[in-house]
Amino acid sequence: MRTSIVDKLMAITSMFQQDMDRAFAGTPLTESRVAVLWTLALSGPSTQQTLAAALSVTPRNISGLVDALEQHGYVQRIAHPSDRRAVLVTLTPNGETAMARMQEEHAHLEAELRDAVAPEHLDALEQGIDAIIARLATLVSAEQADAEDG
Repeated sequence: MRTSIVDKLMAITSMFQQDMDRAFAGTPLTESRVAVLWTLALSGPSTQQTLAAALSVTPRNISGLVDALEQHGYVQRIAHPSDRRAVLVTLTPNGETAMARMQEEHAHLEAELRDAVAPEHLDALEQGIDAIIARLATLVSAEQADAEDG
C-alpha cells in the first residue's frame, strides 16, 4: 500500500518534534518559549501585547512565557522609549547567543535537506510545500470560523 501525503507529513512532523525535544533537553526551553525568542529575533523588541498577537496566544499565556524566559536569562523587560505605560521585551546577550546558534543549526539543516533533493527538483518541491501550507491555512481558517459560528 502506498503511504499517503498526510502520513508522510505526519512522519516529518514527528521527526521535527523529536529533534526539538533532543535540542531542548537539559535546557529550560520549550517549543512555545522558542517561538517567543524567534519572534523577538525576527521583529526586535516588542510589547507583550504584540508578542501575544504574533503568536496567537492570550496575554496571560505570553506573560508566563516571558516570565520564564526572563527568569532563565533569555529576555529582559525594558521601558518603552515613547510610551511610559508600556514595556518592551528584548533578547538579552544570552538570548541573542541562543538564537544565533539556532539560526546556524537551521541553516545547516536547510543545507542538509536541500542536498537530499536533486537540484532540478528543488523548485517543484518548494512550490509543492508552499501549496500545502496555503491549503492547510485555508482549511484551518475555515475550521476555526465554523467552530466560532458554532
